[in-house]
Amino acid sequence: MFLISIDYKKPLEVVDKYLAAHRDFLEEGYKKNYFIVSGPRNPRTGGIILSQLQDRKLLGEILCQDPFYIHGIAEYQINEFMPVKYHPDFAKFVSE
Repeated sequence: MFLISIDYKKPLEVVDKYLAAHRDFLEEGYKKNYFIVSGPRNPRTGGIILSQLQDRKLLGEILCQDPFYIHGIAEYQINEFMPVKYHPDFAKFVSE
């Protein structure tokens, strides 16, 4: 499982120009079962994505398709972690 932290490199006016395309990218990722949850940070300096993928290389390839990445809007920090405690409803996302 991966926690992806997104940091904006451009002003919010530029971010907002690509926000709809970024959300379309995320929606496609949800349809393909790449992502569990995503959203902006508060304050709005970037966002967070949680992915249940297990292949870091594949995740990197997917993130390279994000319009925020393509247009140099944001940079990504990918942290892999292994959930050991979680709510029972979350179990379907965790590989044992």
